[in-house]
Amino acid sequence: MRRILVTGGAGFIGSNFVLYMRKAHPEDRLIVLDRLTYAGNLANLIGLEEGPEYSFIRGDINDLDLVSGIFRKEEPDVVVNFAAESHVDRSILGPGEFVRTNINGAFTLLEAARACFGANPAKRFIHVSTDEVYGSLGPEGAFTEETPYSPNSPYAASKAASDHLVRAYHHTYGLAAITTNCSNNYGPFQFPEKLIPLMIINALKGKELPVYGDGQNVRDWLYVADHCSAIDTVIEKGRAGETYNIGGRSERRNIDIVGLICSLIDERAAADKKLKEAYPFEGSRKGLIRFVKDRPGHDRRYAIDCTKMEKEFGWTQKAAFEEWIKKTVDWYVENRDWWERIISGEYMGYYETQYGGRMSGRAPAKG
Repeated sequence: MRRILVTGGAGFIGSNFVLYMRKAHPEDRLIVLDRLTYAGNLANLIGLEEGPEYSFIRGDINDLDLVSGIFRKEEPDVVVNFAAESHVDRSILGPGEFVRTNINGAFTLLEAARACFGANPAKRFIHVSTDEVYGSLGPEGAFTEETPYSPNSPYAASKAASDHLVRAYHHTYGLAAITTNCSNNYGPFQFPEKLIPLMIINALKGKELPVYGDGQNVRDWLYVADHCSAIDTVIEKGRAGETYNIGGRSERRNIDIVGLICSLIDERAAADKKLKEAYPFEGSRKGLIRFVKDRPGHDRRYAIDCTKMEKEFGWTQKAAFEEWIKKTVDWYVENRDWWERIISGEYMGYYETQYGGRMSGRAPAKG
């Protein structure tokens, strides 16, 4: 039995990882630490009960006394750090919290791990990061593990700083640390500030669909379950001190993603009388698309080369983007109670701040 400490385990990727590991490795003990900020949600972990195999602790990774106490009590074999502020738009509005959580919080975790793990090669520290640390690509090429860092947003810069700390703790103190850099995730339990859940929910409700700039920005899309399986693989087989890029091999333009979501929801509503009654809409939801003022420093294109993961470990994505995006749309349609509780209060205040003044009223050209 391994004891695995999962920080940020009530967030989007973290909760999916906890649920994945509960099924894949039921013998492991999972200790989840989460501050339950706006994006942390205990409803993501519903069905898990406190006991020998699972424990939830509400707390801040910046609290060294708390974190050190967890290490002493639980004596984890593995730490997987998902705890992070992750939305670029919020980092532009308020970068301080990103420095606090993503840099200082990572430092606190590393200090606690160094005190507990030392240079024991059997004790692993997995730091989950992003492809955004590499900056923006031109029309060709992809990020590899050797690509120089060139972050362009406060979010990306804060994650880049934490990646460097993790590397330093391995080379200086011998901590068996590994960093993973992933492309854009999507799937169940994603907070609706991110592109895919925002577009699904707005399209269902017949609200305008705000698309930054000209919609031509390109991202590589990784289904969250594939990401979880990759991290599981890195825990099992990854080499200390290494970096592993995890991608979906699914580059798509933002405008194409939004159009596909509209088509899938139109099809679903046409075949489901109750859904159509709950969210009445005439015509194609593509007519809801509105281009809005672009955000500052918006990177044009990301793409991940995950050859290292594929060649070293035989890891690969389980299904194509078209299958996973349909499953994602279906999940949000079938779990309306989950997101209806979220899109109120503080979230709507943020939504109006972020998009209310940007709406240009310009719809995409036909064809």
